[in-house]
Amino acid sequence: MPMPASCGALPTCAEVIAHLRSLTKPTVAALLARADQGSTLLVQPRCGVGAHAAMRALLEQCEREGRPDILTITIDSHTRLQAFERAAAMLAAHPDQLNGYPLCAHGWRNGRELNACVAVPLQVRHGSPDARALFAMSLASGLTAFEGGGITYNVPYCKDVPLTTSLQAWAEIDAWCGELAQHGIIVDRELFGTLTAALMPPSLSVAIVLLEALLAARAGVRCISLAYPQGGHVAQDVAALRVLRKLAREYLPASVQCYPVLHEFMGAFPADAAVAQGLIFYGAIVARLGRATKIVTKTYAEALGIPTVHENIQGIRLAKAAQTPMFDWVTIDEAAVAEEEAWMMEEVRALLAPPLDAPDLSAAIVAAFTRGRLDVPFAASRHVRSAVIPMRDAGGAIRYAECAQLPFSERVRRRHRRQLRLASAASTHTMANFVPQLQASIDYFATQEVPTS
Repeated sequence: MPMPASCGALPTCAEVIAHLRSLTKPTVAALLARADQGSTLLVQPRCGVGAHAAMRALLEQCEREGRPDILTITIDSHTRLQAFERAAAMLAAHPDQLNGYPLCAHGWRNGRELNACVAVPLQVRHGSPDARALFAMSLASGLTAFEGGGITYNVPYCKDVPLTTSLQAWAEIDAWCGELAQHGIIVDRELFGTLTAALMPPSLSVAIVLLEALLAARAGVRCISLAYPQGGHVAQDVAALRVLRKLAREYLPASVQCYPVLHEFMGAFPADAAVAQGLIFYGAIVARLGRATKIVTKTYAEALGIPTVHENIQGIRLAKAAQTPMFDWVTIDEAAVAEEEAWMMEEVRALLAPPLDAPDLSAAIVAAFTRGRLDVPFAASRHVRSAVIPMRDAGGAIRYAECAQLPFSERVRRRHRRQLRLASAASTHTMANFVPQLQASIDYFATQEVPTS
């Protein structure tokens, strides 16, 4: 596992493996298996600051007061983009200005100290199109849960990183995971189906995360978390979690353990703290009804800025409260879920079929994005078309106002137009016609507030 000189020397692979085997805390993979078998929901917050002492204190307080099942080391943006020297300089001069923990600058010894300071396992979250150096440092730190993929950690974040480049970098990470599995060390690889977060059509999210899962499984990964972003419509979100579980069983080898994960709503948050807390609780109920294995929480201060540790703890506790027996009475309209599920399955299969029929899956994925047969709305990357236009229907479900070049049947396209009450295909309208409705779709929760008497 080659490392840039700026990251410092790593211990040998043999020593890293020996250290990983010596750890007494459960791995994320073990927790996921246990939770899934027992139909319980693991709760994980996001957290990351620049200074080592502050990061340690943050993890310890979150564990002590929030009792999460998994904790996070969120990595700073300089490290994500391999600007290791810049990250180290910022750490030395202004650690409080870093938007995460620069693990490569701190080094693996500090990483091991963070892992040892809490009883729960840690996961690294970042957003890097090429995370090979960060992955090696994470392993040396004793961490065996790592988020990201060649599509999901490129398209939402990077303007001009070719998909071939990011897919190759992540193929190496997945191959290392395969090698570690042969030594009995199972790394959980979480795939960021959240993508651009705002108004992600569920079938696109599910299809893309399944394609990354197939690439990972073929490289030898044995534990995969399939993340889906809460869209805000309960039947549609529950259906997506169920579709993820069903199609993972269908498309992936039986030797690979797969777990649906819900990321609580990541769009524009309501500024009203009471409504924001309601949205967090709503997400936890959705995760419960959809039988997600893990939920990644948000805080009631999302609309106001970077959350404090206290606000993070409150988000954890809200999500856990939704799993108590007092809410066993909460049910869902199963007919509505079944309808969403049936249409979603049809759409996902249509998106998956062209790449899966090709001899080289990675090359086929790149070709599909080039042709618009796969797409991500509002993407930062110039290597995808971003021609798809999502929009909410009257009930709040996310539909396709414009399917563009997605390989959907006319039957599917008609349904979306009908749901949105569009007389014809969106391409026949000017974008100006859609701006007000699109803005209202994005601000769906942000504009809600507690009613006054």
